[in-house]
Amino acid sequence: MDELLRATGVCKHYVLGGAHIEVLKGVDLGIVRGEIVAVVGASGVGKSTLLHIMGGLDHPSSGTVAIDGVDIFALSDAERAKFRNRQIGFVFQFHHLLRDFTALENVMMPLMIAGLSPSEARLPAQQLLHAVGLAERLAHLPAELSGGEAQRVAVARALVTQPAVVLADEPSGNLDVARSEDLHALLWDLARSRSQTFVIVTHDRHLAGRADRVVEMEDGRLVA
Repeated sequence: MDELLRATGVCKHYVLGGAHIEVLKGVDLGIVRGEIVAVVGASGVGKSTLLHIMGGLDHPSSGTVAIDGVDIFALSDAERAKFRNRQIGFVFQFHHLLRDFTALENVMMPLMIAGLSPSEARLPAQQLLHAVGLAERLAHLPAELSGGEAQRVAVARALVTQPAVVLADEPSGNLDVARSEDLHALLWDLARSRSQTFVIVTHDRHLAGRADRVVEMEDGRLVA
């Protein structure tokens, strides 16, 4: 099998008020290309910390993360930021859209950061917004979108660079049940139709149950 992502011996600790706090305690995890993996566990066990480290948003205290054969923490900060923009998509619980930019402009942004001109970035961004069911909302600002619509824009933004992997942290955690179900169906449709690799941190056991594989975290370690 074609392994895309490999976290090896990932540890993370903090010193807080003189106390040594271990958040991750030697996590080993491999993700196969095209796989949908759900990471579950109680609050505070290190799920989001692991996701942020795998995405290069936070540094491990020790251990390595390789994506498509690239050791991301062997890169300089600038190199890692460039790699992250191109190869890693992120979807968070809150959409984090730029409020002064339209839905279309928000989705175009990663492509423009990567060096494409606005005219080059427009078409792929439009196509993705059509794919997530927002063909009529391209010119709307985030404040003019519902919560579910804003999260769909965030999903389109995560996918627009055709990243190697999309990391989603409680993507439906801020939505009601109906909109959560809609978002889950959308994520699975996009993952299957695009052979897109997803790692999804979630408390939602129903969402997790649809994944190719479920891994459970407990006290900073993978237990299943």
